[in-house]
Amino acid sequence: MIETLKKADFAYAPFFLNNEEGIHNYTRSLKIIENTLADFLKGNDSPYSGKKPHELEARLNELSIASIKGETLESVAAELAEFVINDSMNVHSPTCIGHLHCPTLIPAVAAEMIISTLNQSMDSWDQSSTATFVEERLIKWLCNQAGLPEKADGVFTSGGTQSNYMGLLLARDAYCKRVWDVDVQQHGLPADSKKLRILCSEAAHFTVRKSAAQLGLGEQAVITIKTDANHRLSIDEMNQQLKLLKEQDLLPFAIVATCGTTDFGSIDPMADLAEIARANGIWLHIDAAYGGAMMLSRNFRESVKGMESADSITVDFHKLFYQPISCGAFLVSDRDHFQYIQHHADYLNPEEDEEEGMVHLVNKSIQTTRRFDALKLWMSLKVVGLDTFAEMIDYTCHLAGDAAAMIDKEDGFRVLNSHPELNAVVFRYDPEGVSAQLADQLNKQIQQELLNSGRAFLAKTRFEGQVYLKMTLLNPMTRLEHIEDILGEIRVLGEMFNMMEE
Repeated sequence: MIETLKKADFAYAPFFLNNEEGIHNYTRSLKIIENTLADFLKGNDSPYSGKKPHELEARLNELSIASIKGETLESVAAELAEFVINDSMNVHSPTCIGHLHCPTLIPAVAAEMIISTLNQSMDSWDQSSTATFVEERLIKWLCNQAGLPEKADGVFTSGGTQSNYMGLLLARDAYCKRVWDVDVQQHGLPADSKKLRILCSEAAHFTVRKSAAQLGLGEQAVITIKTDANHRLSIDEMNQQLKLLKEQDLLPFAIVATCGTTDFGSIDPMADLAEIARANGIWLHIDAAYGGAMMLSRNFRESVKGMESADSITVDFHKLFYQPISCGAFLVSDRDHFQYIQHHADYLNPEEDEEEGMVHLVNKSIQTTRRFDALKLWMSLKVVGLDTFAEMIDYTCHLAGDAAAMIDKEDGFRVLNSHPELNAVVFRYDPEGVSAQLADQLNKQIQQELLNSGRAFLAKTRFEGQVYLKMTLLNPMTRLEHIEDILGEIRVLGEMFNMMEE
């Protein structure tokens, strides 16, 4: 038996990091993967290989899932390059400008290696030790950047969906406690909870409705407010809706302000909404998943005025902070609100630990096991520096303004947001004499052909029933010349597809 264990121990050794052979294999493995990725990235400016979904699916049927005796990492890496890496979306390409999908900073990529190797679990202090305090300090810094009060606190999350859900969860339970003295954790929702309402703009993220459904309120609890000509929530419409809800004996408990809509990057009038929320005893949650990075901007910092008055804030770092997916944070103006999600387990975060001052971050999260994602942001802030962060963010916003102005001057194009607030530009190839229906078809074909050819990746969206193209200019390596080239491609493709339709 002892002999068998020794043999097994020897066989396992290369795969673990507590022995010399394992450490040697670790450094060698990193070099193999480093070279594999470098081969993909070198001179590759294309956003995509161009293969269609059915082609990829057919090819990946040739990829085996497991081996019986194990294979060399060299052979697995070669297979990975052929079947997966080479046909992945290249987010580092300056013409990969479709979604809110950013290129990643090298210090953050390096941090990912540390995170995975140390494998800290951010639920209890005795699984994360120093990592707990790094996250806590970074959260404090973020709260200060947002202008939140001294009692503010927060926690890292997987991104905007989780953060928005947490904001509405705390808002719901705080309202039930304050108005009905009901502890939702213990007793569930009161009968009158069917009257609860959430107000947000018609351009708010879909997770507002999704959260309402998951919180037992139903999507019908979400009241959408019309937007103005700049795609921001209309204050006049908000006031009218609040008056109507009062007349209907309904109970608005949360307002969700959007700081950077997905399509237009528009920012709701947060300062005005903060005043309305205070006057009516309503929780203000700000979804700044996209626009929260403006807190680091020099030129656009004023655009997030009012954020400091929020009860809770969503911030994503895998957008304009250039972090690898996933990385986000949820901030609250008063740490006491975390009581509504706190649970104690004797084996994980017993109450006596809290009384002795031991920090268990699971007390602030709806997740249990959680990665040390704060390290990515910390390393980026340290290595890149706040000055460079500000320059990158401001550059992309200025680029969007220049791109919108350039497209606006082009015959046969129409821009919906000629003065973008962030770095998204929504436009349409719309030549004179072409019907709206045909223009829709042309824009779909153009978007698909640019992707399939590997020349550029633009997103497509709809506004008032019509198809539009969208550039989300997150990448500070994208230049106006890239935009000019893409517009030229669009014009050529549009004319070609139009002739084929005639």
